[in-house]
Amino acid sequence: MSNNSVKQESAEKVAMVGTPCQITASTLMNEYSDYTGKHNVDLKIGLFCMENFSYNYLKELLKEYEIDLKDVKECRIEKGFMWFYLAENQVFKISLDEAKRCIRKSCEICMDFTSEKSDISVGSVGSPEGWSTIIIRSEKGRNLVDNAEKKGYIKTKPVTDKGLKLMERLAFEKKSENLSEIKKRENVSRPVLYWRVMPSENYLDEVSDSQFIDLKGDVIDIGGCVLCGACLLACPEDIVKIKDRKPEISGECPPGCNACYVACPRTYVPENISSRGEKSPFGDYIKIISAKASIIHGQDGGVVTALLSYALADKVVDEALVVDKNIEEPWKPEAKLTRNVEDVVKAAGTKYSACPIFKAMKKIE
Repeated sequence: MSNNSVKQESAEKVAMVGTPCQITASTLMNEYSDYTGKHNVDLKIGLFCMENFSYNYLKELLKEYEIDLKDVKECRIEKGFMWFYLAENQVFKISLDEAKRCIRKSCEICMDFTSEKSDISVGSVGSPEGWSTIIIRSEKGRNLVDNAEKKGYIKTKPVTDKGLKLMERLAFEKKSENLSEIKKRENVSRPVLYWRVMPSENYLDEVSDSQFIDLKGDVIDIGGCVLCGACLLACPEDIVKIKDRKPEISGECPPGCNACYVACPRTYVPENISSRGEKSPFGDYIKIISAKASIIHGQDGGVVTALLSYALADKVVDEALVVDKNIEEPWKPEAKLTRNVEDVVKAAGTKYSACPIFKAMKKIE
């Protein structure tokens, strides 16, 4: 069913920053906009991501150590630990082995470490402290980086062979470990649809009759939902809601509508979009470099903040889709659309928890 009725904010071009699964959802909605509705993301900045953590589980874990998230000023993952920087220069760390119980189940089947379907991918792995690694994947991404450097927003240098080898090791490690989990789930009849080979020419026929009830059974109820909010954004009837950290429906899907199923990055993904390849660590790319912001201080060199700031200031995009922290619940991620560089700077820093990012693009009337 064709869907051209998605109600959204008026920006013509949006830059988004997202995790691999969110980038995949955006790519699906761009590729199949006749079914999901136009969602206006024109520039995709993907993040390196090994896993995401449940906000509620992480909050409870810290409570065991008598730490309140309200007191955490900064959080980082380095050298096998989650580091929490508190008031008065106090630092607390939890081993990643212990923090694993907070990892979202959907992350255990992800094969994408470097956001392979983005225009550029950014992460700290592979570069010196205070710098970020950028994987440039498209001409649009190359132009963004080149022009941001010319305008003085960032500075770049070649990535080292040692850095590349570390990136490759982690990327293959994620693919290998999560492939084992995928096969385990498949063996007990918990389908991992996005991993299955789906020829592009067969994709639309395969999903033609799939609606929210199928999305619920194939993804949500078996721990596959990544909580990206793509189903909510794509729904032309505004009946998909995010409640209790998962999508629910408050009405009936119109006959023939498969918008939510097509937009979801954990249903079938056609071969031309899939990142399931076990032999390629990073997917397709043009070049890999190291970079840091020239005038903005931020986590891992502030590169993402600097690039978004340039894109807004130079009118490359109209708005940026970023993830900030909830005012009332510290460190709970909350997506927002903004035209202001100040908001981009304020939202800087990794949140490490899942967020229905596309919810911010939906204009509910």
